[in-house]
Amino acid sequence: MAPRDGQIVIVNYRGTLNDGTEFDSSYGRAPLQFTVGAGDVIPGFDEAVRGLEVGESKTVSIPCDQAYGEHTDDAVQQFPRDAFPPEPTPEVGWMVELESEDGQRIPATVVEVGDEHVMLDFNHPLSGEDLTFEIELVSVGPEPEGE
Repeated sequence: MAPRDGQIVIVNYRGTLNDGTEFDSSYGRAPLQFTVGAGDVIPGFDEAVRGLEVGESKTVSIPCDQAYGEHTDDAVQQFPRDAFPPEPTPEVGWMVELESEDGQRIPATVVEVGDEHVMLDFNHPLSGEDLTFEIELVSVGPEPEGE
């Protein structure tokens, strides 16, 4: 029986970009466990698992709008260089975390470092990318209560 909203599933997966580069995999570590329909995973992944039976595998292509969304220029912002500690000097490609006023941690990628400013990209690193996943459904938990 295919999983339904509210059920806990366990899956093995391998995620690749269009050029075949692997960006994530559960193989070699613990499988992924999540609740179907709870927003724990990207929408396209959640939908792909709904159509599987235990022990079944499939490969799905997920467009960026069902994954991490489009890359938006508004999410790239400039900060004064002196807002960063003097050492170590930020480098392009570094992942940094800022804290919002309410204490939420916000990840960003350093995309430019100048004498007076640092440009940070708050887009998810996989935004704008269409993704391919090989997914194997390992198990499905019991029906949610009230079903």
